[in-house]
Amino acid sequence: MELNNLTRRSALRLLLGAGLATLAPHAALAVDQSDVDATNSQIDANEKQVQKVQAELDDIAAQYESLSKKQSDTLDQIETTQDKIDSVEKSIDKKEKELKTKRERLAKRMSADYQSGSTSALDVLFSSSTFEEFESNVYYMDKISESDSKMIQEVKGLKEDLESQRDTLSAQKAQLETLSATQKQQLKEMESKQQETQKILSDLNDQQKQLMAQRDSELEAMAKEKAEQAAAAKAAAAAARASSGAAASNVTGTISDGGATTGSQQAVVNACHSTPSPGLGLCAMWVSQVFNNAGLGYASGNACDMYNAWCTSSNRGDLKPGMIVAVSSHSHTAAGRIYGHIGIYVGGGVMMDNVGYIRTINVNEWISYYGTTVTPRWGWLMGIKLA
Repeated sequence: MELNNLTRRSALRLLLGAGLATLAPHAALAVDQSDVDATNSQIDANEKQVQKVQAELDDIAAQYESLSKKQSDTLDQIETTQDKIDSVEKSIDKKEKELKTKRERLAKRMSADYQSGSTSALDVLFSSSTFEEFESNVYYMDKISESDSKMIQEVKGLKEDLESQRDTLSAQKAQLETLSATQKQQLKEMESKQQETQKILSDLNDQQKQLMAQRDSELEAMAKEKAEQAAAAKAAAAAARASSGAAASNVTGTISDGGATTGSQQAVVNACHSTPSPGLGLCAMWVSQVFNNAGLGYASGNACDMYNAWCTSSNRGDLKPGMIVAVSSHSHTAAGRIYGHIGIYVGGGVMMDNVGYIRTINVNEWISYYGTTVTPRWGWLMGIKLA
């Protein structure tokens, strides 16, 4: 579908004509051919300039998209590295506690040997200047019992593991610093492209800005129409799958949430109806805002996070009003493949979610549509069991 050039030209002609009329209000009907030619020439010049600017903006947009993808990859690496660091730190903490326990047991054992008058223990005790030397001396003494030797060996093994993990941790932290520096540079480049875009737009004259605005309006209308058509087709397909009995694998049971909702459940349901959409792609933010508006606190994280943290059942019999319903990934959008999608069950076999606007949809249709990659699950957000 081509943009309506005639409409743009007519709009600009009216703008320029209005300008001529303003300059000569009493002679507006007496504008000669030279004025018309000049107006047409200016229209053509402005349209050419707008086309040139649009080409520059498209190029900047392509570069920005490339930078965004690289920056996203960097963020993924940062997240992965940070997860590894957290895991190693937890392991180090666990081993340090284990090492402390074993050292205390070993010290008690040596104290018992000392009190019993064991010559070997006294020799070890008075010939060792540090605990590490003490461990080494005890380990290599032939007269130490087998259980003592085993304990010493375990302590030494734990120390070696700790040193190895600390080296790993140091390397991962260095990698994280490098990735963070890369991300900062990428953000600067992205900001530079944004500033470049603003500079190009600010250099346009008023008529050119009018043309750009009209062009954007036409593109937005086209995109909205296309999105509505796609949404209708997807909804029809989902409904067909649901009516034919098709459903996400591993989802079992039937819904049995009979009776009116009360208390905190009703507060969440009410908030679902009163909380507006924060924008397209912000399904988890809307869920968090709903619970916050219901007085239950704000949950952080995306749909994938909430799915993994709080969604524990795929049995429809467990589904209750106020529960979140989510998938950690789905195949219908690029963002959905990574971040999943989430909504809130409001009872009566229906749920609500944010898809750029707040939608009410049959829960089985939702399950059938979004359950293409993982099993849809539900549960109590933040572990708060509503009543």
